[in-house]
Amino acid sequence: MLKWALIFFIVSLVAGALGFTGIASGARRIAQLLFALFLIIAVVVVVIAFAIGQAVF
Repeated sequence: MLKWALIFFIVSLVAGALGFTGIASGARRIAQLLFALFLIIAVVVVVIAFAIGQAVF
């Protein structure tokens, strides 16, 4: 998921440099959404890992 966020970020940078502002704006929004989703999932996984670690020890 982070890979897709980076791909859309690069697409938005290239589109913005070439003057395609509508495409750049859409790609930027998608990149932000995917990055936020990745970040939320990563935090949940870390919290679950700590909870399981506490239960084991």
